[in-house]
Amino acid sequence: MQLYSFFNSSTSYRVRIALALKGLDYSYQGINIRVGEQRSADYQALNPSKGVPLLVEDNDISISQSLAIIAYLDDVYPEQKLLPGDTLTKARVLELVSAIACDMHPVNNLRVLGYLKNEFGISDTQKTAWYNHWIAEGFSAVEALLSRYGHGQYCFGDAPTLADCCLVPQVANAERMGCDLTNYPKVMAVYQFCQQQSAFQQAAPDQQPDFMG
Repeated sequence: MQLYSFFNSSTSYRVRIALALKGLDYSYQGINIRVGEQRSADYQALNPSKGVPLLVEDNDISISQSLAIIAYLDDVYPEQKLLPGDTLTKARVLELVSAIACDMHPVNNLRVLGYLKNEFGISDTQKTAWYNHWIAEGFSAVEALLSRYGHGQYCFGDAPTLADCCLVPQVANAERMGCDLTNYPKVMAVYQFCQQQSAFQQAAPDQQPDFMG
């Protein structure tokens, strides 16, 4: 199993957490999205989406998009299930996941911020304001969802789910960008608990072969 990843990619981080939680071994293939390696002809032949992560298994299974990868892993390697079997709990997990993966991440990832700056000429100050706005919008919703339905030390109980795989990288990115997260105590409590767990530590950006400091 190979994972094409970038150490600071939050979507790659999600998959690394899932792999670590399931105790799955894989080889790490770094793709430096800062310098455009994802747009090389060789990589595009593997992944037309021109992004990370990409999971390749047995040289004949290739899956891009973090949520699709994790859903595949959850079905094929059901130990440490990340999507609960209970219908309503599964819906709650996916509700929170969607608030992060669909509402927050797409508008503050690297290529979107780069397009705003390169094509529309926004300043670094404007780019930061854009990022902070969507972080506040998104985490306000996530905090409300956790207040209504969250329980236990993780997002939904005493075992990690896909929700935790998505929440931790998004918080890590927000911290790296200097966002004020004091208004989201439930979000931060889950994040801080996860940071103490070995699987999340193993998946962290600074533990990856391509970490750049």
